[in-house]
Amino acid sequence: MTSVLAIATQKGGVGKTSTCVNLGCRLAMDGANVLIADLEPQAQAGSALGVNLVSEEDIRNSLGLALTDSLTRAGGRDPLEKIMYDRSELVAEYDGGRLCVLASEESTMTAAQNAFVTKPYSETPVLRRRLLQEFSGEFDYILIDTPPAVSSLNAVGLAAADFVISLVNPEYPTIKGAMILKEAVQAVENLTSGECRPRFLGAFMNRSNPESAWTVEDFNILDMMINGGLYPYVTDIRRDRRISRAYFDGKPAVIQHPNQSCGKRYTDLLQEVLDRMETPESSWPIAQLPVGAEEQEDG
Repeated sequence: MTSVLAIATQKGGVGKTSTCVNLGCRLAMDGANVLIADLEPQAQAGSALGVNLVSEEDIRNSLGLALTDSLTRAGGRDPLEKIMYDRSELVAEYDGGRLCVLASEESTMTAAQNAFVTKPYSETPVLRRRLLQEFSGEFDYILIDTPPAVSSLNAVGLAAADFVISLVNPEYPTIKGAMILKEAVQAVENLTSGECRPRFLGAFMNRSNPESAWTVEDFNILDMMINGGLYPYVTDIRRDRRISRAYFDGKPAVIQHPNQSCGKRYTDLLQEVLDRMETPESSWPIAQLPVGAEEQEDG
């Protein structure tokens, strides 16, 4: 049975794409068959895996084009098996599983977003209902990189998911984005008349500071995560230039640095996510405020 996990938040620029590709690669490194679906018009998930749709022929393979064709029932679109890119070579040295990507491209994904705006919410499950079912049983996990904001494409990603995780940075504006996202996830079941039932799995701190360098803002943000019902993960992902630098290589940090701090943290975060998939909220370990953190001064 395939588990579909969306990485989402209302706020842009917090690190959804790096989270999606690193968790997906870690799963594949462990032997799982993984598909990453890029719903982001900026197309960064594909780029992070070495896939860039540039030529006219490449653009025919855009997930955005497939979404538009399915939504309008234009017919004649290629099956997803034909337009996806196999990147299993990235995890071959670990005797990994299959790693594939449905890539995005700006103009076609923007066109898809505009097409959804004109349709009723009942069409939102199209990714789940008409597209991902083509891969029934073929992948163990499908990870969806969603665009920022509670937009039509974001809603498509949430409706396609079995599980959703969110993230914040140690900055006040990102907390609101995660809370709005949680509310959006909880609304999906009613909006789709019970067809789609994504489960919110909490939020983690991304690009965090080491506890020795915590400021009042760091402390307050974790406190707000706890009290705001975001179920913060024990594992955080620290600021690390190796994560962003990996985009230039088309080879995510967890593959390049599996035994260094950035790779180990993604491994630990993934294990928490998998545990939460299988257990009720009441049993989830959550991050705790460090002793004395409130006494840290800014700067």
